[in-house]
Amino acid sequence: MKLRILFAALLCTSFSCLAQDKEEDRIKNSYTVMKEIMNAPDKGIPRDLLNKAECVIIYPSVLKAAFIVGGSYGRGIITCRTGANHDGKWSAPAMFALEGGSFGFQIGGEATDFVLLVMNDSGANSVLSSKVKLGADASAAAGPVGRSASAETDIVMKAEILSYSRARGVFAGVSLEGSTMRSDDSANKKIYGKELTAKEIVQGGKVRTPASAQPLVSYLNKITPRHTK
Repeated sequence: MKLRILFAALLCTSFSCLAQDKEEDRIKNSYTVMKEIMNAPDKGIPRDLLNKAECVIIYPSVLKAAFIVGGSYGRGIITCRTGANHDGKWSAPAMFALEGGSFGFQIGGEATDFVLLVMNDSGANSVLSSKVKLGADASAAAGPVGRSASAETDIVMKAEILSYSRARGVFAGVSLEGSTMRSDDSANKKIYGKELTAKEIVQGGKVRTPASAQPLVSYLNKITPRHTK
């Protein structure tokens, strides 16, 4: 009987470790996506837009097949600038889910990376408050691409969220209107060991950044250390 109980305990521990490893891989993949996009020659997210962003959301390797069957979704992370005026360092990442999806995969990749910039308080409040539908609860637009792309166009100035996609090496602004995003609370528990919402993790700067997220947070603090209006 004791052996049976010990075996069950070891089995549960193994599954718990595997689940945590999976979420840590998601964080590490998000870092890889962000770094590769920002280092792409002539293409990528304009640096002045990134400086204006209050939060960054990254969904690495979302499979097209996941959106053929209803109810499937992509998984990623969100990190936000801390401080009352968003002038602090980037926060520990929270796990985030992307659902719904007739938004298309316009560039036809088998697996697509998505990066979204949350540009103002209104967008951040919508994204972090509850399940948010892009285009309805928060205005969203395809982001401009390229080092010299203007951040002063009407679309950029009015949008609460700017979205980008990358598949098979092709990077472009992409519309995600109609899809929804929400805090992935079960994944947050696996990473942080207790129940936390995305809002609790990214606001205030009180949640310690896990080791798996240090490269991502350090990279964002390096390339966009200051928030500009």
